[in-house]
Amino acid sequence: MKKIVSWKDIHTILPRTKSKKTVLVGGCFDLFHYGHLVFLKEAKNQGDVLIVALESDEFIKNRKRIPVHTQHQRAELLAALEMVDFIILLPHFTSDAQYEHLIEVMKPSCVAVTQNDVHLEKKQRQARKFGADLITVVPHLKKYSSTNLMKSYETFLGD
Repeated sequence: MKKIVSWKDIHTILPRTKSKKTVLVGGCFDLFHYGHLVFLKEAKNQGDVLIVALESDEFIKNRKRIPVHTQHQRAELLAALEMVDFIILLPHFTSDAQYEHLIEVMKPSCVAVTQNDVHLEKKQRQARKFGADLITVVPHLKKYSSTNLMKSYETFLGD
């Protein structure tokens, strides 16, 4: 079974998710850390099928920093996790309408987020619009973040 699916081939996974409780999560997952693992485990506990909408390299460059891993590398890392059923390789989304379209097409049972998600209200509206529940599956684990991991590496390696 192919776990990694391009945006243009998203329709190929719909028959495999039909009549199952699907959980949709989104993110970059560039520097995978313990917080990511806890989040994905708890998200999977909310349903039968866990789908990760994986942000593009361009998204990371525009919002955060130069990615450490390419989108395909990040997808392969996620695909190796037993709890992840599908990874959708998102193109560079530039509008809320594109994320709404993702939810409309996928028709997830729920969208899982972490507490203090910066887009919580927007995601709540989008989920509700298409009949999905928005579920906070883990508290914000400040200790575990890609930014903190990068700072640790920089401190360890020096300038």
